[in-house]
Amino acid sequence: MPKTLGVIGCGAFGEFMLRHLTPYFRTFVYDPFRDLTPITEIYDVEAVDLARAAAADIVVPAVPVQKFERAIRAMLPHLRPGALVVDVCSVKLKPYRILERLLPHSIDFVCTHPLFGPQSGRDGIAGLKIALCPGRGGREECIARFLEERLRLRVIRTTPERHDRELAYVQGLTHLIAKIMVEIEPKDVLQTTRTWELLMQSVELVRYDSDELFLAIESENPFVAEAKERFFAAARALEERLAAAAEARRDNGAG
Repeated sequence: MPKTLGVIGCGAFGEFMLRHLTPYFRTFVYDPFRDLTPITEIYDVEAVDLARAAAADIVVPAVPVQKFERAIRAMLPHLRPGALVVDVCSVKLKPYRILERLLPHSIDFVCTHPLFGPQSGRDGIAGLKIALCPGRGGREECIARFLEERLRLRVIRTTPERHDRELAYVQGLTHLIAKIMVEIEPKDVLQTTRTWELLMQSVELVRYDSDELFLAIESENPFVAEAKERFFAAARALEERLAAAAEARRDNGAG
């Protein structure tokens, strides 16, 4: 009999996971804020209550990091000894510390971050990247083999701190720039360059991400503030250089 999988939260990413995981597990889904009937009609899953979903062999709390601790506390009475909790949040230090602090030692955990989503993975996830951080129980290599051999993902083994330091730039700045571009984007642009087209492709990948995800990336990663300060300092310095160059041209013209 295949292992059971409990997915807690069936938002955009929680539902996206089902397409790729249900062939390998008997899957239970729980979401108190959504009618799961359409999900059960599309995927081979069972809609259950929290107690049943959290009693699975592998439990994935697919909730925003802002609600992560609340979800773990709600799951605690139902988790079985020997279960594995797999985190999929977009930051790693905060969920790692919550799991380490709250889970009893009879429960193992692994922290992951799929470096893709419903938009970037809409044509398939083979070859895409996923970050994997060891947690408790030494089961990360078993998870890595499943991700590599079954889902054909590229596993990046890292630590929660290194993940968040790197993602402060990789996500923190790119999502910030994309949000700014959405706000100022001119319409009906015909005279485009390849550079512009590539920029707008990157904007499209995150244009429809939820505000909750954006706020998590920008506010829950402890290293994003430093990355943003460096970014805006560089922008101010560049603006000053351009202003100085313009002033020099005016002075030369006046002479």
